[in-house]
Amino acid sequence: MSKQQFKQYVEEFDFTRLFNRLGWSYKKHQDLVKLDDVTFTLDTVAEKSGFRILVCGPDSKGKIPSYSVRMKLDRAISRLYGEHLIIFLDKDHRAQLWQWVFRESGKPPQISESLWYHGQEPELLYQKASGLFFTLDEEENITIVDVTGKVRENFQQNREKVTKKFYEVFKKEHKNFLGFIEGIDSQSDQEWYASLMLNRLMFCYFIQKKGFLDNNKNYLRDKLQACQQKKGKNKFYSFYRDFLLALFHHGLGAPAHSSELKAELGNIPYLNGGLFNVHQLEKANPDIQIDDQAFARIFTFFDEYNWHLDTRVTASGKDINPDVIGYIFEKYINDRAQMGAYYTKEDITDYIGKNCILPYLFDETERHCPASFASGNWIWSMLKDSGDAYIYEAVKFGVDPEDIWGDLPDDIWAGLEPNQSDLVEKRRCWNRSAPSEVALPTEIWREVIERRKRYMEVRIKIENGEITSINDFITFNLNIRQFARDVIENCEDNDFLLHFYKSLAGDGKTRSAVSILDPTCGSGAFLFAAMNILEPLYEACLQRMEEFLAVQPRKHKYFTEVLEKVKAPEHPNREYFIYKSIILNNLYGVDIMHEAVEIAKLRLFLKLVATVEPNYKKPNLGLEPLPDIDYNIRTGNTLIGYASEKEIDQAFSGQLDFDDDAGKLKDRCEQVAMAFNRYKQIQLGGVENYQEFHQAKEELEERLALLNNDLNMLLHKQTTVMKFENWLQSHQPFHWFAEFYEIIHGRGGFDVIIGNPPYVESKTVNYKIYGYLTSSCGNLYAFILERTKTLLHQKARCGMIIPLSGHSTSRMAPLVKNFYNCFNCNFIMNISADAHPSILFPGVRFRLAIFLVDNHKVGVFTTKYLRWYAQERDTLFQQVKFNEVKGFKYHDVIPKISDPRHLAVLNKINTQSVISKYEQGNKQIYYHNTPIFWIRSHSFIPYFKSERDGEKVTNQLKAIFFQTEEYSDVASGLFCSSLFYVWWITISDCYHLNKPEISNFPFSFVKINSIAKFRKTSKELEEDLIAKSQRRVYQYATSGTVEYDEYYLKKSKSIIDKVDNILAQHYGFTPEELDFIINYDIKYRMGKELEGDEAES
Repeated sequence: MSKQQFKQYVEEFDFTRLFNRLGWSYKKHQDLVKLDDVTFTLDTVAEKSGFRILVCGPDSKGKIPSYSVRMKLDRAISRLYGEHLIIFLDKDHRAQLWQWVFRESGKPPQISESLWYHGQEPELLYQKASGLFFTLDEEENITIVDVTGKVRENFQQNREKVTKKFYEVFKKEHKNFLGFIEGIDSQSDQEWYASLMLNRLMFCYFIQKKGFLDNNKNYLRDKLQACQQKKGKNKFYSFYRDFLLALFHHGLGAPAHSSELKAELGNIPYLNGGLFNVHQLEKANPDIQIDDQAFARIFTFFDEYNWHLDTRVTASGKDINPDVIGYIFEKYINDRAQMGAYYTKEDITDYIGKNCILPYLFDETERHCPASFASGNWIWSMLKDSGDAYIYEAVKFGVDPEDIWGDLPDDIWAGLEPNQSDLVEKRRCWNRSAPSEVALPTEIWREVIERRKRYMEVRIKIENGEITSINDFITFNLNIRQFARDVIENCEDNDFLLHFYKSLAGDGKTRSAVSILDPTCGSGAFLFAAMNILEPLYEACLQRMEEFLAVQPRKHKYFTEVLEKVKAPEHPNREYFIYKSIILNNLYGVDIMHEAVEIAKLRLFLKLVATVEPNYKKPNLGLEPLPDIDYNIRTGNTLIGYASEKEIDQAFSGQLDFDDDAGKLKDRCEQVAMAFNRYKQIQLGGVENYQEFHQAKEELEERLALLNNDLNMLLHKQTTVMKFENWLQSHQPFHWFAEFYEIIHGRGGFDVIIGNPPYVESKTVNYKIYGYLTSSCGNLYAFILERTKTLLHQKARCGMIIPLSGHSTSRMAPLVKNFYNCFNCNFIMNISADAHPSILFPGVRFRLAIFLVDNHKVGVFTTKYLRWYAQERDTLFQQVKFNEVKGFKYHDVIPKISDPRHLAVLNKINTQSVISKYEQGNKQIYYHNTPIFWIRSHSFIPYFKSERDGEKVTNQLKAIFFQTEEYSDVASGLFCSSLFYVWWITISDCYHLNKPEISNFPFSFVKINSIAKFRKTSKELEEDLIAKSQRRVYQYATSGTVEYDEYYLKKSKSIIDKVDNILAQHYGFTPEELDFIINYDIKYRMGKELEGDEAES
């Protein structure tokens, strides 16, 4: 369809013909939806495979309905038609708004909006709608999944592009703003205060756009102009000192507003929350000045964007919401501090969060309500009858459960039987690309077959009732979030519901709410993930309680008490109550950077405010004051300070008054915990008494400050001779035992710890770390894991993303011993995160691993070393496959296992003596020590010449010596084999090929049946490598022109296969094991050449 034609249909509001021209079917149907006293008419104008296009008329004032009304209408329509797009119109046909809401199980909805006004060119709308074109050829096989995919692709904007653009300008404006700050001497304090001010201003921008600041969406800009107009001859009026500080400290930060203040500030709410209190920097520097020009520049920058408190995305591509602010500030902090931390993408935080939090909640519920979890009881029966409902869509794609192999081409089907002597040859066709009807992006038939086998394996276990543990949802990678919701919503057992809710929210008496900690929280990515996991569980529990009470109103006293608290008049709505409860009761974070902590709190506050619409008829505009979470999200050094009672006792041991001094200190910790509990309970009950709240906070601050001072002095005396003040500033000690005494001492530790710690060499930080068993590991993430173990109680769960080297190198052996081996159960997902062929998230420079540990199940479960192309990234976490490590052991390394064939191969080769037995001698060969897809070994020295150094041996080439020339010839072929590559990937950091990984390879030279044949094949391979090599010339800034030979082992794959066939006879591999070895990671190792394309990769 041409742009002119599209424009005509849009201007005529003729959506039926528009979508008909796009290949959609005509569908005439009308639905009426009543909201309050207004009935809205929604007409279906087009349909494609169950996906509907609806047109909705105006509200009672003739305008396009407001955002909150549109979302209510969307929820109502979702009950009728799962997938749909709604076009909202005004009465006069001067405007239309296209709205699509993408919903993913267990995640917050993502809203995309495109607004068009009469007279405007519908260019952006055309770009989106033209992508929804369907041809007649597609008609027969099109499904609602295909239609939804097209809509999603064309209506979701590139948030990363917006973030990048905003961030680049923000950096400049932050630096500029810094230059206007006067009255603060310390550079670091200036930077901290600049971030604080920008946080406050951005918060105000969000709430002013929602109408909370005197119902003026340009409140700050207008007030700045008003201040500038007050300036006259001999009269100075500062926007910062005379208006902003009054707005922050006496307006948004105080409950009572005098008539004079109201006249100056207008009608604004009391927010509390700590963000607008007099800050410690403002107390220490009472003469701060910031010129008006600084604010004029910032407001001009901010005004270029649309500020939303929800997740909507408009066609402008200039949307800023709290999530975007989180990305921007995390990047800013990491860039400025070079902290070695990265902003973790949502699918990672979701995967780690749900697989720690939800199993903990089920474990805790089972502890109090074991009958519900008994074998054959309703929870597991529901799962048994669920079919494939909890198997992820990516695993199910293209699968016909009734005839799983029925659609295979004959040549593909011929390789299914594994016990065939010519199996490798029969399965060669499995390396062909599979058609899109049955394959996920880039899948070859080999992967399709493996995925279908996995589907059947898991489905059979479900249907046979073999899954009777929540940990099995991790092992088999089932949709645990959907399962948790379904269990609650279908629960007929009021005991289960009662104990699940108490595990979640606590009861204020004998049960504590689940405590979730990120010990290096940054701007709160994992805390947000936790909140998004918990919120639907709170909502489902409350909804189910109401349903129980509707049937038996007098029977469930506890449910009645809970719902009365929820419906208390001080709470604006249920959603606000839920988020406030989560923020106060469930979430905890610590970070060494002040700015990061401020941003984490800011984002949590924005999440709360987003749930409320301003109502100028209600007290405080209908907004309940924000919770003060200064003691949930803290600043300090996670690694420095006393973390446990044992550490306190050790600090006092040897002193004459040991029992007395230690006892007094613990008493004071108890008093701080009681003060903290009082301070939190006042907030949960609603802050009606402002004075009582502030007295509670002042008491807590005073007690904690005195306690921390004593602990700091004790630790300083123990560990250093530095001046106390200098040590305090550089080390920023954080005493977990005191700060979270009620959790550490009272409960034994946190329930769940999740996060992404910094990957930083300890020698590069400006503080000394003492007393860690992992000290020799030399990286902060190892110390943080050791500290994390101290902070967990015995039944807790923990999950993080860290460098893969943490369980794959001799350097990190102390971490394996003092962390991983301390838990009964380890799940480890091994990830090629930094490239080859695609990255996990921007900026990462490491191979990574995600681990989940607990003491509930017994065993070590790992994945293969996962690679993916960019097109596969979206389904990466849906296809995780864990394998139990049984029988194979390699030093202090936790191996990466693909499947049972992989383990069988390792256990077979492990019966032979290791190569180091044959190394003594003078017959040398060489190997390349930084392989990616292939390991290169040969007897010659490759050509390498640089303008700076002349001819030399590259640093990546290492020599190894053998007793005889026969052995060295055999070894050069052996190290190039796919078998040795599998070995190296299994037990290494997947980056360096170190000498021990060669010397410890099990291979007995004396047991080779035909050493002459092996030598001949090795020589043939070496000659082929040389013949297919190419001389390359590159220019480098440091070394000038560099000339060297490049080698392409994938071009010699047929000869390498000969080596692996010889090795198969040597070790006694089955045909299926040999097929596994030869085709290991074949799609990525061969690249384009797999399809016969000779282009290099």
